[in-house]
Amino acid sequence: MNYSTRFFWAGVLTIVLGLVVLFNAAVASGAIVVVTGIVLLIGGAAQVVLGFLEEGSGRKWLTLALGFLTVFLGWSFLSNPLAGIVSLTTFLLILMAASGAVQVLFGLRARGTPFFWPLILSGLASILLAIILLSSPSATISLLGFLLGLHMLASGACLTMVGLYMKKLDALKK
Repeated sequence: MNYSTRFFWAGVLTIVLGLVVLFNAAVASGAIVVVTGIVLLIGGAAQVVLGFLEEGSGRKWLTLALGFLTVFLGWSFLSNPLAGIVSLTTFLLILMAASGAVQVLFGLRARGTPFFWPLILSGLASILLAIILLSSPSATISLLGFLLGLHMLASGACLTMVGLYMKKLDALKK
């Protein structure tokens, strides 16, 4: 099987799985939190080991403290996935609102340029969307899975188009 066919079918599979994720967004959110918890546990444990190997007391205690904190965070995600979903979603929405505020500030600095209104409107939309989603508990549960599903759809479409483009290039070479 040539590369163009592999890219095409990988894209189709990614789109199908993205649709599955979209229709099961709450379950996907739970899976995201479990995977995040496992990664935090492994990363925190590695940091604790490195902390014990560290020379000098200042960096050693800081490395150990951050390692134990990361292990605790991973353990808390795994022991209570619902709280982990809420925590990760809240963090994501706070970042979204902060990004919107920065866009508004950049928009104000770009007054008199063609970038003024797009930056202002995009920033205000991000802030408003973050506020609306933060006030909706049901949206909080599904948001991570929904975003993953959208990402998978976009990635699948990209892979499919790359496969078609590569097939077109192969045809032109012959």
